[in-house]
Amino acid sequence: MGTQPTPHNVRPSHIVNHGWYPSDPRRLAHTVDEFIARAEVPPINGDIVGILAPHAGIKYSGAVAGHAFKLLQGLDVEVVALVGPSHYRFAADIVTTGHDAYETPLGQVPVDQGILYLLQQRVQIQTVFHDQEHSLEMELPFLQRVLGDFTLVPLALIDHSVQMAQQLGHALVHALEGKKALLVASSDLSHFYPQDVANMLDQVVLDAIEAYEPASVIEAEEQGKGFACGRGAIAAVMIAAQELGADRAQVINYATSGDVTHTYRSVVGYSAAVFYRAES
Repeated sequence: MGTQPTPHNVRPSHIVNHGWYPSDPRRLAHTVDEFIARAEVPPINGDIVGILAPHAGIKYSGAVAGHAFKLLQGLDVEVVALVGPSHYRFAADIVTTGHDAYETPLGQVPVDQGILYLLQQRVQIQTVFHDQEHSLEMELPFLQRVLGDFTLVPLALIDHSVQMAQQLGHALVHALEGKKALLVASSDLSHFYPQDVANMLDQVVLDAIEAYEPASVIEAEEQGKGFACGRGAIAAVMIAAQELGADRAQVINYATSGDVTHTYRSVVGYSAAVFYRAES
């Protein structure tokens, strides 16, 4: 994808051979395209600034993700700021890749070093190599299929506080100024509750999203009322999107792993949402 970096500094996929998504490029493209084609989404009367998509294995959350990415078809995007949770511990509150590109079976996605440099002037970000984080990588095949060429700003959060979400959100607005940018929040919802409990917990988070209350997305977990593994990522994207003009949030799909496996004793919740500037 885009300008090809030097081969020795490309981040190889760390999940493709572990069943997260197909390793064969034709099968992967077909799988992604099918999820997007089957998604039924409402018309969005306005300009899309950002989306929320899940990041579980594609067979579990791909159908939900397809709803978010279907909305992006036809968009003219230069750079994608992709924010998710880090499932691994590092010394800093935010980490990014030290590689020049991410690789998936569909090709390479170049990392936008210029925007990362601007971000690092305003927020501390640790650079890492050969990370195994899946929350960012799982979104790439969908982005590759709907957007074509784009550069990537990959950010994985360890600190999910309201303060960090605000700091990162404001920094993203500054760094993306003048760019044809898309914000993507990568997050699953509650983990390993029975289906009925998961539905109640997830609804609290979804209500906070639709009310456009980023702090409430984070506070839901602090208060034990709802859960999202990427709560800080969702909040940061909502804050940045709002400063970039978004004034509406809409949840467009929700499901759990139980809806796929038909096993409901212990499920993971998934949602697709969009943040947009409504037409006046």
